[in-house]
Amino acid sequence: MSSIIHILQTQGGEIWSALGQHISISLISLFIAAIIAIPLAIVLMTHKRIAEVILQITSILQTIPSLALLGILIPMVGIGTVPAIIALVVYAVMPIFQNTYSGLTTIDPDLDEAAEAFGLSRAKKLVKFQIPLAMPMIISGIRIAMVMIIGTATLAALIGAGGLGTYILLGIETNNNALLLIGAILSAVLTLIFSALIKAISKLSLRKMGILFATLIVLFGGFAGYRSIVKPPVNVTIAGKMGSEPEILINMYKELIEEDHPNMKVSLKPNFGGTTFLYKALQSGSIDIYPEFTGTVLQALVKTNQKVSHNPEKTYQVARKLMKKDANMEYLAPMKYQNGYDLAVTQSFAKKYNLKTISDLKKVEHRLHAGFDPDFYQQNDGFPGVKKAYGLDIASAKTMEPSIRYKAIANGKVNLVDGYTTDPEVKEYNLVVLKDDKNHFPPYQGAPLMTEKFAMAHPEVKKTLDKLAGKISESDMQKMNYLVTVKHEKSSKVARDYLEDKGLLK
Repeated sequence: MSSIIHILQTQGGEIWSALGQHISISLISLFIAAIIAIPLAIVLMTHKRIAEVILQITSILQTIPSLALLGILIPMVGIGTVPAIIALVVYAVMPIFQNTYSGLTTIDPDLDEAAEAFGLSRAKKLVKFQIPLAMPMIISGIRIAMVMIIGTATLAALIGAGGLGTYILLGIETNNNALLLIGAILSAVLTLIFSALIKAISKLSLRKMGILFATLIVLFGGFAGYRSIVKPPVNVTIAGKMGSEPEILINMYKELIEEDHPNMKVSLKPNFGGTTFLYKALQSGSIDIYPEFTGTVLQALVKTNQKVSHNPEKTYQVARKLMKKDANMEYLAPMKYQNGYDLAVTQSFAKKYNLKTISDLKKVEHRLHAGFDPDFYQQNDGFPGVKKAYGLDIASAKTMEPSIRYKAIANGKVNLVDGYTTDPEVKEYNLVVLKDDKNHFPPYQGAPLMTEKFAMAHPEVKKTLDKLAGKISESDMQKMNYLVTVKHEKSSKVARDYLEDKGLLK
């Protein structure tokens, strides 16, 4: 509780901003879904076959995983609120359409006959008794959609749309339950508040509902117009992968750029997702820069038949040339430290089976139950490559987010995890890092990745970011990760403190 109070006191402004973003995304998505679904149900209430087809289509759309849908939308519409709203509308249309259609088609037929006897037109029948009688079902569909939207909107943080999901993701990645609880509790409170508001609105007459919705449209339109006018232009958008380290790095980029170029505005998108997600966003122009590692470039982003060198400088030069040749990307000079993959087990497990190297895992392979980061699980330099290089056939492997896998091994849910050489959790949970005795893992040095187009347009940004080339030792990064992940300090503060200490900021 003390941690929650401290965060509310020190980050109150940011929390209010995230809450506002969450409400805005949710209400806009609900309004658009209702505008699509309710009129469609009214039109199709006398066309049963077409209505059933629409119901099937909307049901199929709901089965698409939200992350997959966001990944599909990014190359088409970029990042931010637009793809988030599109995804939420897709999920919300089905319950509203289904309930509206059911409410309109289950009205007593005798009422229809009576209306026709009185000579009422179809429009008058809708207004006089069909919509009022169907209203409880329509409101129920809207409430279901709202609950779904508020819950799913937390994923908007993954594509730079903000919202309360930012605090949930940060809580998970930095092992900070206070942040996680703030995001989760506020999401639940929002659901309860909006559910009660929708219930209250359902008691209004159709005329008053129309006036209310018209007022909301004017207010939202005016607010959106105001923000578009007063919002300062963003010159550079920098994103980072999940976790504390990428967030520290992108905050360093921001500090350096904004100090060297005061007229430039930098927007950060932390905890943006995995490698493929970020790379697609960079290709599409949705982001301008993100920190990538040399080993990952050669294993996941370019095609090469060359064997990856274990010399860091050679690895970087090959990665830089291939990114330029194959993808028109500019890969700046890397930092000093290496953040390579490793495999770790608990002290007790290592002692029981005398495990010191990755090769030693062969003798206990059928006892191994692993928890792996999604990138490590699928990339050639990760689990697939380890299996091939060491001939391992382990009992089971599950994918989970970075901080969760460390909790899993600490709680005995798994007995093998992947990690990075700068992870503070190795020390925190007293794990044993197994030696890569066959030198499978390539060098991993981090450096800013950007398109050639951006680099040519902003040579001054390249010059600024080159200040980090050859800087930051492995111990420096371990210490910074520890401060964020274990001590729960803000990434922005840790990044700025380092830059000031090393004389990189005035």
